[in-house]
Amino acid sequence: MRLTILGGGGFRVPLVYGALLADHAEGRVTHVVLHDLDAGRLSAVTRVLTEQAAGVPDAPEVTATTDLDEALRGADFVFSAIRVGGLEGRANDERVALAEGVLGQETVGAGGIAYGLRTVPVAVDIARRVARLAPEAWVINFTNPAGLVTEAMSRHLGDRVIGICDSPVGLGRRIARVLGANPKEAWIDYVGLNHLGWVRGLRVAGRDELPRLLADPDLLGSFEEGKLFGTDWLRSLGAIPNEYLHYYYFNREAVRAYQQAEKTRGAFLHEQQARFYAEMRNPEAPAWKVWDDTRAEREATYMAENRETAGAGERDEDDLSGGYEKVALALMRAIARDERTTLILNVRNQHTLSVLDTDAVIEVPCLVDANGAHPVTVDPLPDHATGLVCAVKAVEREVLAAADSGSRASAVKAFALHPLVDSVNVARRLVDGYTAVHPGLAYLK
Repeated sequence: MRLTILGGGGFRVPLVYGALLADHAEGRVTHVVLHDLDAGRLSAVTRVLTEQAAGVPDAPEVTATTDLDEALRGADFVFSAIRVGGLEGRANDERVALAEGVLGQETVGAGGIAYGLRTVPVAVDIARRVARLAPEAWVINFTNPAGLVTEAMSRHLGDRVIGICDSPVGLGRRIARVLGANPKEAWIDYVGLNHLGWVRGLRVAGRDELPRLLADPDLLGSFEEGKLFGTDWLRSLGAIPNEYLHYYYFNREAVRAYQQAEKTRGAFLHEQQARFYAEMRNPEAPAWKVWDDTRAEREATYMAENRETAGAGERDEDDLSGGYEKVALALMRAIARDERTTLILNVRNQHTLSVLDTDAVIEVPCLVDANGAHPVTVDPLPDHATGLVCAVKAVEREVLAAADSGSRASAVKAFALHPLVDSVNVARRLVDGYTAVHPGLAYLK
């Protein structure tokens, strides 16, 4: 089975390859094709994978190419993990937004909109090429903003593109752990959009254990989200939000923390990864060790400003292992081998949430089999959550309209309608600022 990874020179590719190395079942991936526009990054990651596979019998063959069409031909699965504009682009997204006093995070608020505006045209081109060159392939989208990009690609690939994120999985795992339950045996009632969802229940043997968690302040405050949001707020919500909702519920504090930080997350990662790729140009450098040390630093500093604002302290050791690659492999296995499973995924709504149309991509538990991912019917969201979901989906639709038409007015509207942008004039200045620093937004007229 042939797997193509777009963004194959990306830093997190060894996580995916590591999951493949641990898969010894029949029908596994035998050939990995890495595609990237940067040949130097491809070379660096290929070196890491070579050391990673040392001593592993029948490790998947790895080839690398800068030719997108060549990478797609013959693919059974395509992992799309591109970053249009690179980490320098992410740092610029943060800087322009913070200068206007609004959030610049890469998937939430102004930064997420800017990232989406320059990513959607590229993702659409990829989707069209997949439809032409590998029409039987399944596309698993890692690219952020994951829900928005998946929806853009679904207009050309239908249900053969599925978005993934490890945030809901990690959240469900943490809740199950503090309740003493096996995460593999728990049903997680989770629904929303990517980076905008809530756990409303966690069922073990048919019994909802979430009320027990919400009723125990000590238990509730013992894990990441309890520390991040505070037990009183979680009990008021009657649910456990995805960690990214901290940017909505504590927006002023988050913006202030980012403004006061020595450097933004994007700037930190840009410098960190520049060091990594520079070191990898030394043929004597121990590729795997250099990568693993850099990964550990990256994971430990995740959402550091939010945790500092909330007084949440350091991340728990159990939360430093990532997980999106495991979600991707579980999804690929379920489809390729018809190993039926349930995963929280980004898929077209169909008739799952009545407040959204059938083509809107949402994040929800899905039953997965050889025919793809099928969203599970869920109860309606409460009004406060419905309001946020509908508002942010309206913003995503304006981003898609702007990317399709090149309309500057649609881009301004996308920024202005976002709950975390507080003025149309700010929205106009954001578009000016982003078009000035991002060549990829030159299409906006």
